[in-house]
Amino acid sequence: MTRKAAHLISHSHWDREWYMPYERHHYLLTELMNDLLYTLEHDPEYLSFHLDGQTIIIEDYLQVHPEKREQLEAYIKAGRIIIGPWYVLQDEFLTSSEANVRNLLIGHQDSAKYGVISKLGYFPDSFGNMGQAPQLLKQADIDTAVFGRGVKPTGFDNVVIDTNGSGYESPYSEMYWSAPDGSKVIGILFANWYSNGNEVPVEAEAAKAFWDKRLGDAQKYASTSELLFMNGCDHQPIQQDLSQALETAKTLYPDVDFIHSSFDQYIDALRKQLPDDLVTIQGELRSQHTDGWGTLVNTASARVYLKQLNQIGQTLLEKGAEPLATLAHLAGGKTYPHQLLTHAWKTLMQNHPHDSICGCSVDEVHREMVTRFDKSRHLTETIIDESLQALAGRIDTASVASWPQDSLPVTIYNMTGWERTGTVRIELIVAKSYFKEGPNPPAIAERLSQMSLQLEGGMLLDDQGRAISAKAEDLGVHFGYELPKDKFRQPYMARRIALTFEAQQVPALGYKTWAWVSEPSAPVEAPHSPLIVTDSGMANAHIAVSIHTDGSYDITDKHTGHTYQGMGVYENCGDLGNEYVFRQPDGDVALTTKGLPAHVKLVENEPYRVSYEIKHTWFIPASASALFEEEKRKMVPFRKRTASRSSDLVPFELTTRISLEQSSKGVQISASYNNQVKDHRLRVLFPTGLTAATHLADSIFEAAERDTVPATEWINPSNAQHQQAYVSVSDDTQGLMIANKGLNEYEVLQDGKNTIAVTLLRSVSELGDWGVFPTPEAQCLGEHTVEYAIYPHAGTAIQSGAFALAYQFQSPWFHTTTMGPQAGSLPTTYQALEWQGPSLALSAFKMSLDHDDVIVRVYNLSHEADQLTLKPSFPVASSYQSDILERRHDQADLVDGLIRSTAGKCEIITYAFQPKTS
Repeated sequence: MTRKAAHLISHSHWDREWYMPYERHHYLLTELMNDLLYTLEHDPEYLSFHLDGQTIIIEDYLQVHPEKREQLEAYIKAGRIIIGPWYVLQDEFLTSSEANVRNLLIGHQDSAKYGVISKLGYFPDSFGNMGQAPQLLKQADIDTAVFGRGVKPTGFDNVVIDTNGSGYESPYSEMYWSAPDGSKVIGILFANWYSNGNEVPVEAEAAKAFWDKRLGDAQKYASTSELLFMNGCDHQPIQQDLSQALETAKTLYPDVDFIHSSFDQYIDALRKQLPDDLVTIQGELRSQHTDGWGTLVNTASARVYLKQLNQIGQTLLEKGAEPLATLAHLAGGKTYPHQLLTHAWKTLMQNHPHDSICGCSVDEVHREMVTRFDKSRHLTETIIDESLQALAGRIDTASVASWPQDSLPVTIYNMTGWERTGTVRIELIVAKSYFKEGPNPPAIAERLSQMSLQLEGGMLLDDQGRAISAKAEDLGVHFGYELPKDKFRQPYMARRIALTFEAQQVPALGYKTWAWVSEPSAPVEAPHSPLIVTDSGMANAHIAVSIHTDGSYDITDKHTGHTYQGMGVYENCGDLGNEYVFRQPDGDVALTTKGLPAHVKLVENEPYRVSYEIKHTWFIPASASALFEEEKRKMVPFRKRTASRSSDLVPFELTTRISLEQSSKGVQISASYNNQVKDHRLRVLFPTGLTAATHLADSIFEAAERDTVPATEWINPSNAQHQQAYVSVSDDTQGLMIANKGLNEYEVLQDGKNTIAVTLLRSVSELGDWGVFPTPEAQCLGEHTVEYAIYPHAGTAIQSGAFALAYQFQSPWFHTTTMGPQAGSLPTTYQALEWQGPSLALSAFKMSLDHDDVIVRVYNLSHEADQLTLKPSFPVASSYQSDILERRHDQADLVDGLIRSTAGKCEIITYAFQPKTS
């Protein structure tokens, strides 16, 4: 008979911030690490400690104790402190695809400084796991993952519901986990949580009671005789008497091998015994075969402002700083700023741990997060500005014959993966005078303000001399300054104008240049706009919008002929839950704006865009009833609360702006409101009227197909889910896609209409979980603006290519201007990389740290293979197949300047191009 082995792995799951502010946790971390180093030094039987899979712990500790670096490094190199592979333990669904990759990449880079890294996919407390995790792990040479949620019915208080192995995805705590592309890793569930070996008693009687229960609990789920016990928990101090405790256990249970183990040792032993009947679980792990109350998905709508800031920060790095810095480097004007970009990413990712980005911590934590978002964004914007300046100085605008010498060139940059058309607004300096020119700033300002501007007869011309419609506005005189690289700052006063126009067909990963000509030498007519304005709506060549008196609207897809009716109704209900979980009061009937009179007004009517403003004054309950405060104080579980909504009604004013651009295939919407209401949820509804059992949601490197009706075990009335850029419902003939900016929670309602409901705001007042932690700032009182877009499409969102519109909706435009025509080495229109693949998405265009290769990453959103073609526009010395760690693998030679390959179903593909230097 095979002997049982009890593998004790010492660890402490370290939430950097959570129910206390960061520095309070930081203080405890220094104590933990000091005790760990002391224990390792004085107890040779205390063999190793797993440092929670995140290298940021090392940074945080050495920030306070830099004198411990040498000692810490020695234990890491000796394998007694085990580090990596992540930088932080992120929430996978609330951070972007590339953010998940950078997290793994930077964790590996940090670990490389010590020469060792844990090759373990460590997800101890993720609130669900991304379906593509096995593919990402395999690309990083990781073939085993451990996780705490998503498969067995782990409840909200981390208690496993005993199902005797029936009715759930896996009868064992061990299984195989497969990504949509077929990549497979060993998956190990912390079936008894990551604290089942915590605080092992030394005294015999207590140890007997402890081990009788713990051994039985572990055996209940284990598929082998190798039993896993996690010696630690959240912020758990080191058990300094563990060696004695293990000696006691060995005496009490001579038929069990008690081992102070590591994951490598445990997994090596486990592999030798894995049975043939292990099941393979597929894709996303979201605890769908549970009662639905413990999935923690409503963290996607806690403190929506954090999600919006995160979306801005991620997108500026991925679709701004990285590709623009790459273009500037390829143009010969700028060294790629690896260290600065890493610092910007690290600062951003310090907000990505699951208790941080999920918005489920105390108020002080989230105040500090806003500062971190700002710091990362400020650095990112500086990198963008420097790259744009380097590029602008090299664009040859003097050779365009149709642009006179007094014209003002304007370059628009599109860093998305697809050609793009859309409305942009830019500011141009038409005249400026430096302070040093005198006599003083007020006099300079007065002189500039008196100069004559020819805005009425001005025209915007492309580099072929063709005119496009543009609106020019005089912005007056403003202060500005320059920071030259070779002298002191140069302040000035400048006369500015603003231009708004539709930038048409700007190439992917490239730019296009126009010029503002105040006095054209010959009349040039702008082309006719297809925009039509009616008494109650607007239309272009693709869609028509009809707005009703209650502010809802119908959208007709002119290509399919289908009309989606009753779009944009707002819904409001009470919320007795917390930062983790939404809970509508018993008997509460949601209020809506359907039938509520709205004030509808045309506010913009230009050739490039039409906009209507819709105003609602809506009276809704001010808060939950008084009983709610008593129930929270007494820690009544949220599911047992009986409070209702208050009978006091207060006004809730909503201002919605709905816009249709000249060439757009959808409408763009912003909604603003001053929230003074507590304990409630606000959503916007989009009835699709389509028959479909599943829908698509943008997730991490995949378009996740999810069941609209949950599993039979699901009893939670809400079935909210995570999204990244979009959610789409389709009947395979036609479909409706809702794109968003930082609105990560949606639900497809089981209302017979497959209505897409997107959460705009959730106001709650407590953290939840294991104690009473008031969080008044989680009520999110004050001014808010949210943005989303509606795109009807044929077929599915993937077949039609509509998904690209959602990605572009999230991405900003960039621009540069010059004071006049100039000579340069770059053309007026440029594309750095041409590529094709109908179901593929371009995810990254950046440079690698090790080789300064240009990294290009794409992924297949389809479950069918697709053909990929890449054509770099820059000289290439050599090219390689690569991976998410940006390593060079097999050489991938260009043939006729192209790489042609097949992208397998749901495959993530990375290529590395070594630029040819002159």
